[in-house]
Amino acid sequence: MVYTRKNQRNLTSAERKAFVSAVLELKRSGGYDEFVRTHIDFYVSDGEDKLRVAHMAPSFLPWHRQFLLAFERSLQRINPRVTVPYWDWTRDNSPASSIWSDDFMGGNGRRGDLQVMTGPFAYAHGKWEISVNVTEGRFLTRDMGRPRDPIGLPAPADVARALDDPVYDVAPWNSTSTTGFRNKTEGWTTGSGNARFRNHNQVHRWVGGVMVGAASVNDPVFWLHHAYIDSLWSRWQAAHPEAKRYLPDVPPPEGDPQHARVAALNEPMPPFNVTPSALLDHSTIYRYA
Repeated sequence: MVYTRKNQRNLTSAERKAFVSAVLELKRSGGYDEFVRTHIDFYVSDGEDKLRVAHMAPSFLPWHRQFLLAFERSLQRINPRVTVPYWDWTRDNSPASSIWSDDFMGGNGRRGDLQVMTGPFAYAHGKWEISVNVTEGRFLTRDMGRPRDPIGLPAPADVARALDDPVYDVAPWNSTSTTGFRNKTEGWTTGSGNARFRNHNQVHRWVGGVMVGAASVNDPVFWLHHAYIDSLWSRWQAAHPEAKRYLPDVPPPEGDPQHARVAALNEPMPPFNVTPSALLDHSTIYRYA
């Protein structure tokens, strides 16, 4: 049966509670930390001379679609009625938005150490200790809007610019690709300072704290953010039915700087052993409300 991923602002209190409870149980069992490890292991930059599938590559979108599905299925083994909601940060775009309520994601970090003190994922409540990290931090941190170097959330026009691009991705298939829906959504640009980041990347930096970097999965809002990114990919596909839904469709040849460094349409993406082509259509699994 096809299930629905809802906008987090439209969840009932029972749905919010069910989602949080399933996440906390997955954390208690050790399963959540496996997702953190996976994201750290596959956070490969385009400056590294090896295959990258999660970021700075065409497979950014299908890799995270599979990552989300694996996470969602883990939650559904705990509670079959749970689905991953999405956070539309173009509308719920302040620290006062409902997503940050005490019964859901919790609020901002406190001054000084940025520790989140409210909500179910606060370290002080004893159920959310960060044990897999790229630093020694043990508690969830946030620095919304980064007051010392302010950054905003993307606006509807930023999303529209990405959705309007009729091409999925372009060479050189990395963070320097200047056009294409994938990189306009992932959000690498040639700008400097905060202008370097758009859409997906900009949101990670607006939340701040552990949401910045390879261990960003330690903040459960990661999943709601990426569910929205996934929904944008669905919208782009619907808006451009004649476009090739994934590029490159053949591997870059020997001699190309991206040879063996990006996944083509029918090449498996580790660690899932699933190809981008297998993830182009989610309509038989889930839909977005």
